[in-house]
Amino acid sequence: MESELRYEPPLQLVIDTSRTRTPDRNLVPITKPFKSTILTRLHAGYFRISLSLASQALLWKILRHPSTSEDSLPLERLSHVIPHLTFMIFWGFAVLVQISLSFLYILRCFFHFGLVRAEFQHHVGVNYLFAPWITWLVLLQSADFTLDLPKTMSYLVLWWVFAVPVILLDIKIYGQWFTTERRFLSTVANPTSQLSVVGNLVGAWAAAEMGWCESAVCMFSLGMAHYLVLFVTLYQRLSGGDKLPAMLRPVFFLFFAAPSMASLAWKSISGGFDIGSKMLFFLSLFQFTSLACRPALFKKSMRKFNVAWWAYSFPLTFLALASSEYAQGVKGGFASGLVLVLSALSFLVLLGLILLTALNTDRLFREDDPILHFDKGRS
Repeated sequence: MESELRYEPPLQLVIDTSRTRTPDRNLVPITKPFKSTILTRLHAGYFRISLSLASQALLWKILRHPSTSEDSLPLERLSHVIPHLTFMIFWGFAVLVQISLSFLYILRCFFHFGLVRAEFQHHVGVNYLFAPWITWLVLLQSADFTLDLPKTMSYLVLWWVFAVPVILLDIKIYGQWFTTERRFLSTVANPTSQLSVVGNLVGAWAAAEMGWCESAVCMFSLGMAHYLVLFVTLYQRLSGGDKLPAMLRPVFFLFFAAPSMASLAWKSISGGFDIGSKMLFFLSLFQFTSLACRPALFKKSMRKFNVAWWAYSFPLTFLALASSEYAQGVKGGFASGLVLVLSALSFLVLLGLILLTALNTDRLFREDDPILHFDKGRS
């Protein structure tokens, strides 16, 4: 009996590999595998393309129709440099790109709602959901086929259609900053969070152009109150420096996009480029200079083409827009020269991005996009 017990075969641990769970490192919690298509790779961040085109069209419109005061005479010469037909073709191209992206994203919502829901729940992806509505509001502002558009009922209806989603997203995001422990601002804050502020400020600007002063002040106060808190949070790095992958570092340009748009919105609300607008403009100009003096910050993000590069364009255009309003309210050649430099820079950046996108269409919808695979973009 003792020998039988002594030579009894030991117990063997059998692992059923079919029941093992491997950690899912993808940003999107996919319950079942999807075939990789454009709809699965598309996300709201691609609306940066149409937003850049729309903001450039708005800049062209303002440069083509400066005020008739003597201070704007240097800018008035630009109306002959930008032909009306060229502007209309470019504006139509921006509208076409926006409609195409909107149609694709609607199909994504219909066929891959789980991916959209995961994007909506992520602290980076949710901020880009403001981008399509910001683009529509900018396109509404840049429409040049009738200069009296803000006085029509169609403008009023379109403003409500594009502004209401921004307000609903505000309630969702800002409410979570207040109440949800895992969504406190100190936990989820990142440079893309400023898109929510830009959405409010663009809506305020459009409302002020329509003559709705109360609605404009409401959206402006909502955006600026959260911008101040967000700016302090990001400035103190309370959210941590590892929450944004290196490939998404072009979104740092949003730091001067928000105050640039705030200066434009306040100018429309107050009726002139007063001290408040000038302070916001100088803040945006300082932040742009600070980023421009640190090109090493964007070195890793420039190794391979990515749609995130489009984040360079529209903040520069917003800054050029603010500088054009500043030049029309301030006497002197320096202000006019600043408009020409910033406008030329924004156009060259946009042109370069268009050419690079056309040459890298195979990299446009990438499976390793840092928004779809957040941890792979870290460095």
